[in-house]
Amino acid sequence: MLIAGSIIDIWKREIHDYYWVGFGVTGLLLVFMSQDIYSDLLKMGFALIVAPFVILVWRIGLFGGADAFALIALAVIAPMATLSESPVSPFTTLSNAAILFVIPFIINISRNIIAQTRGENIFDGFDESKFKKIVASLMGYKAKNPKFCFAIEKKENGKKRLDLTIHHAENQEFCTTPNTWITPGIPYLLLITGGFIIQLFYGDIILSKFLGM
Repeated sequence: MLIAGSIIDIWKREIHDYYWVGFGVTGLLLVFMSQDIYSDLLKMGFALIVAPFVILVWRIGLFGGADAFALIALAVIAPMATLSESPVSPFTTLSNAAILFVIPFIINISRNIIAQTRGENIFDGFDESKFKKIVASLMGYKAKNPKFCFAIEKKENGKKRLDLTIHHAENQEFCTTPNTWITPGIPYLLLITGGFIIQLFYGDIILSKFLGM
């Protein structure tokens, strides 16, 4: 479900709600084929604690509806599933995914360092503080031909300014202006998939470190 969904998300940047509803309903029906229905329903109900939280995060705009529905469907299909002895919680996949979110920052800063070592003036025309430039270098880079990205620069009184406000994952339009500072519109579903794989084979990264396991 997650791998196929990630491929669709990369290809179309949109996944219909029916996709997640189908998997969620299938997972619910499979529970009634279990030999211990009560225990499985209890485990599912506990895992679904994550549902109101991810719906809130979706409405705020930190990630898309597909990401929220994926986590809810996952709570139904494989509530707190793991092959490891490490602790997990209803939020494990999400917290693991949040840790993986550091990878795009590393990629962005690496691209900007490489561009500067090549002699490119990546902040040409900007009159901004060093702090804002550092934050922009973490959030994105100057793209020659943006695709599936959000602009983090704007014109203000005829001058270039960095716009480092949070972009709503579903309402913001992708940038198509050449040579613009952008932040990549990374499908968060990829990170959720990675977070679930870590959950399966390792457990919860944060809980493991916190509990010393």
